[in-house]
Amino acid sequence: MEKKIEIESKLENICIIEKMVDEISDEIKLSSDIYGKILIATIEAVNNSIVHGNKLDSTKKVFIEAYLENNELHLIIADQGKGFDFTNVPDPTIPENIENISGRGVFLMKRLADNLIFNDLGTQVELIFKL
Repeated sequence: MEKKIEIESKLENICIIEKMVDEISDEIKLSSDIYGKILIATIEAVNNSIVHGNKLDSTKKVFIEAYLENNELHLIIADQGKGFDFTNVPDPTIPENIENISGRGVFLMKRLADNLIFNDLGTQVELIFKL
């Protein structure tokens, strides 16, 4: 199983990602528990790429790749932005950040995926889920 798609950086294109995760779920028969984790983490990654990476510039693309390897589902999400320092993301659970409306995407991805790998620039994230 391998899928590759690219979308314009528009929030309404997140529905395309939801459909892709649904197709993957049907194809590899995911349990509802793992399906929910994959869907939420993938949507967060794509949303971050659209909003923070590509700054909602619809001329820039978000690239999504999914494949199976060694009973693990890998989802790679990349954008055309400048990147960010993924080692310096504020913890949204500490008191001074609790009321911030942003800053929860990376936190959620870390909690939902079994492994989270950023490239050196912070323009690509790989979500790995053990099946």
